[in-house]
Amino acid sequence: RVYRLAANGRRQILAFHFGGNWFGLQSRDRHSSNAEAIGLTGVRCISLQEEPLFRPALFSAALDNFSAAQEHQLVIGRQSAIERVAAFLLEMSERSGYSRRFELSMSRVDVADYLALTVETVSRSLTKL
Repeated sequence: RVYRLAANGRRQILAFHFGGNWFGLQSRDRHSSNAEAIGLTGVRCISLQEEPLFRPALFSAALDNFSAAQEHQLVIGRQSAIERVAAFLLEMSERSGYSRRFELSMSRVDVADYLALTVETVSRSLTKL
């Protein structure tokens, strides 16, 4: 999970990354967000100065990340709580290869922080769905 802490100490999860995803795409030496593994993880750091052949893949990943961030912003800003949870489940299904059954590796607290909801609202929404 990639997250930021607000001035009031609240955590906002910005993204969940799965195997093969690129993250930490920063133009500065200092990162503006934090990343934590919530499962078995391998990470590779790539310097574009040392490995310029990765530039096209990086550009594509940056566009994908930007598109996903825009979609997430629409979900957070314009949907009801139950619609947010449903959209989240559809996103996770899509990222799991449209499997009808999939396991969520993140906690309900993580889901709540991702969807800008309380954990109780996430639990109620999951029950209704």
